[in-house]
Amino acid sequence: MKRRAGSLRRRRWSELRERRRQTVFLLPGLLTTGNLLGGFYAIVLTFEQSYQWAAVALFGAMVMDILDGKVARLTRTTTQFGLEYDSLADVVSFGVAPAVLLYSWALAQLGQFSAGAGRIGAGAAFLYLLCAALRLARFNVLTGVTDRRYFIGLPSPGGAAVVASMVLFFGPVTFSRAELFALACATYLLAFLMISNIRYYSFKQLDFAKRHPFGVLLVAALGILIVIAFRETFPFVAFGVYALSGPVRRLLLRKREPAPPRVLRETPPAPGPDHPA
Repeated sequence: MKRRAGSLRRRRWSELRERRRQTVFLLPGLLTTGNLLGGFYAIVLTFEQSYQWAAVALFGAMVMDILDGKVARLTRTTTQFGLEYDSLADVVSFGVAPAVLLYSWALAQLGQFSAGAGRIGAGAAFLYLLCAALRLARFNVLTGVTDRRYFIGLPSPGGAAVVASMVLFFGPVTFSRAELFALACATYLLAFLMISNIRYYSFKQLDFAKRHPFGVLLVAALGILIVIAFRETFPFVAFGVYALSGPVRRLLLRKREPAPPRVLRETPPAPGPDHPA
């Protein structure tokens, strides 16, 4: 009798755990949906040639992407379903939407010079999308294996931030042939940085909940004022510097920094990773 009762209790506990895995927690799920909505709305605004508002929608998707992971960890509502849903939303918001925005805003203009130039622009946009998807897949595989202080490769939200800030900085303008080829080269560079083994600082060690010196508040307030005063220029400079910080750091520390670990076999991702991916 005792054995039957014990096995029955274990079976009930396993059923409850399985039901918990299949549930969808409302608040993190809504934030992930907001992330997906921001990416979709950016695509819609791109079709309407409202490029700067599409860039703003991308930034809104990034905010939602940061919040959903933070809220899930704070409320202890991380699930495997949430992880998969977040990754799929990120493919749309930080892969499809920036690629479509880049192509419609600038790279499509290469087609007016020659068919080959047009293929270069379309290829750059597609390569960006492909590398963003590969970057997100690799992030899921490497979760729990690498150092939390660093991302391996440029995060896909970071690449989307470079694209959005570039659109805000230049605005709806007609580019020359040399400028368009430079933008295509920059797109290829962003794509390869996302799938590279270059380390980028993740800022996961920053804890806004604990106490800080009074001067930190003044610096933060000054930073907010700078962002407001130079709202088109500052994001472009800040995210551009972040995208270049990885290669520069690699060149400066290549002899002292160990190589990133190689994944010999795929391991199941742990639920609730820190984002961005």
